[in-house]
Amino acid sequence: MQVIRTKNILNCGGRLVNTEKPLVMGILNITQDSFFDGGKHLSIDSALAQTEKMLSEGATFIDVGAQSTRPGADMIGEEAELKAAIPAIEAMVKHFPDVLISIDTFRARVADEAIHAGAVIINDVSAGDDDEAIFDIVIKHKVPYIMMHKQGNSKTMQHKPNYNDVVLDIINYFIPKVEYLMANGVADIILDPGFGFGKTMEHNYDLLNRLDRFKIFELPILVGMSRKKMIQHAAKTDANGALNGTTAANTIALMKGANILRVHDVKEAVEAVNVFMQMVNIE
Repeated sequence: MQVIRTKNILNCGGRLVNTEKPLVMGILNITQDSFFDGGKHLSIDSALAQTEKMLSEGATFIDVGAQSTRPGADMIGEEAELKAAIPAIEAMVKHFPDVLISIDTFRARVADEAIHAGAVIINDVSAGDDDEAIFDIVIKHKVPYIMMHKQGNSKTMQHKPNYNDVVLDIINYFIPKVEYLMANGVADIILDPGFGFGKTMEHNYDLLNRLDRFKIFELPILVGMSRKKMIQHAAKTDANGALNGTTAANTIALMKGANILRVHDVKEAVEAVNVFMQMVNIE
């Protein structure tokens, strides 16, 4: 099947979203185990309040995750993930009909049910490695697919990660997956190099420094560095104190070609995008 792509345009449930000007994706973790905001948004009311806040601050997308994927995280099981994610998505769609929801999951069934509930993007931290059936769901629904690279699983990914060349290795990892999805009619693929997922501090900053190399795909690039260890270490702080460092790293990512910033702090990310856009003089 021939794929017809319009550069920089994502078809999100029939709505066309232009990524030429960088966009912000707000993180909505509905899990106890997330490294920064775990347990804060477990109730529907709290999730809705956080969604409203992030939308008002300028988020284009809201990324809903019910399974923590941080290094060392425990798996909660498919049924538990569904029980948390689907009611939240349904409530968000009901209260905010124009919201663009991304489902943060590596499970095919969760992705499928989330799309039926109103999500319009699948964000998969495993790029199909943890549940290969998720590619079938992406192909079936033809929704934008965020393909993230990680090395190992949540329990092993930070145990001596190793690469010949972290950028080239990840590019070569993406190539056959992108080719397969495009050959099966998926036009909207977003690449996420996976900062912090099976990478040392040196790997992470090498990726950031050479992020522009991923432009070879001519696909949107998403970066998710918000308050992570790579920021904490460089800024000599913890997750609570890592906002300034996150803004600095996000600004560098924008200068290196990032199209989407996935963040906990939407207001500050939107401000970074606006400053960047002023510099390049694009309206």
